[in-house]
Amino acid sequence: MLEPAYQADVVIVGAGVAGLSAAHRLNSAGVTTAVLEAAPYVGGRMSTEKVDGFRLDRIGQLLSTTYPELGLTPGLDALVLRPFAPGVLLHSGGVRHRAGAPANGGGARGALHAVRALASAPLPVSVPLGRSTPTGTPRNRTAAPRPRTGAPLGTAVDQARLAAALARLAGTPVERLLTRPELPAGEALAARGVPARTIDGFLRPLLAALLCDPELTTSSRCADLALRAFASGLLCVPEGGADMLPELLARTLPPGTVRTGVRVTSVATTSVTTAEHGEFHCRAVLVATDARTAADLLPGLRVPGFHPVTVVHHTTDEPPKTGPSLVLDADRGGPVAHTAVVSEVDPSRAPAGRALISSTILGTPPPDADTAVRIHLARLYGTPTTRWETLAVHHTAEAVPTMRPPHDLRRPVRLLAGLYVCGDHRDTSTVQGALHSAHRAAAAIVADLGAAGSMHMAEPLRAAA
Repeated sequence: MLEPAYQADVVIVGAGVAGLSAAHRLNSAGVTTAVLEAAPYVGGRMSTEKVDGFRLDRIGQLLSTTYPELGLTPGLDALVLRPFAPGVLLHSGGVRHRAGAPANGGGARGALHAVRALASAPLPVSVPLGRSTPTGTPRNRTAAPRPRTGAPLGTAVDQARLAAALARLAGTPVERLLTRPELPAGEALAARGVPARTIDGFLRPLLAALLCDPELTTSSRCADLALRAFASGLLCVPEGGADMLPELLARTLPPGTVRTGVRVTSVATTSVTTAEHGEFHCRAVLVATDARTAADLLPGLRVPGFHPVTVVHHTTDEPPKTGPSLVLDADRGGPVAHTAVVSEVDPSRAPAGRALISSTILGTPPPDADTAVRIHLARLYGTPTTRWETLAVHHTAEAVPTMRPPHDLRRPVRLLAGLYVCGDHRDTSTVQGALHSAHRAAAAIVADLGAAGSMHMAEPLRAAA
């Protein structure tokens, strides 16, 4: 018997969210796919370690309820998003301040209402460390106190400017944001007249959490997109851990589509070569790996810089009283950029009676990261942390691709007919960017291969001899 001409229309290298979502879109168009993954599991950097009933994300990327691709990607119908409390808690000068909370659950109008209310308030909503109220409002508010100049959001005038900027971003179409002049985010914010105290007290810690870039070297266009999502929606995490997103995508593909433990050593327009199973024949190849692996397979592809991320997970039976809030350090008084009692956001991540606190360090972690983090968390939460149990410390040196200007948010996904590439390094360095690049790549492949009705059926997938 003759070998089939090919085993699938398209071989996808990499079973991260980009590769898996591209497979769904191609299958929906009648294009058969084979997804080959070198690791023993799917998901790539969106992985979650299971330890004694805890679900511990390795990177813990924040999502937004306004990410369009989460609703557009086939296979994610069952995805449940667990939102943080609206806005963030800013730690500054021993006090936590609630900031940026959109009204009515989000949306441009809600964001506008919230920041206007914040700008006109006599004092930023704050709770002294170690104390909280059921409603989150400050205790002992006087009739008309004057705003403190040193507060994270600055004076009332500073807050009004911030209100106007966030409101404009929430209502500005994405394509218009992409035409703005491009500078490093810190320079762009200063050039727009945003006071330094507002940048350092609110926007820097917020963008550090959203983009893993506390130095604000990211393209101002990418920063605008991140702030737009924050102003118009809610920050959130997938229920059950970050790996639920790729797991759902893999689970809802046709049986046999995804093969793990298969290392691809080279690619061409009509075949891929693997270390374990020889050559796979196809009509097109899509490389959907991380940026460095993609460059190894596709010489000449640019490798960006990366933001290192370290996530430290602790547990205790007496959780801090912050509720499902994201806590940011405006003072930058320690290694932790942001932290949260994640089990308050998503109870499925910890066993009953235990709290899971996940904290993120950006850049190079200190030599004794756990001790430094405990000291810092004691200040951020206003509670002793010496008896907290450390569950895991996950360090990822190449966690998030940098997006320094000039940054092309729509880098080509079609290298030549039959050879394509996608991932967060071709778009924005977010889950939304990874999914959107896969969307673009799948559309290019379908256009090049022709309408589904004109395709002949592939033989069942099997490795060539």
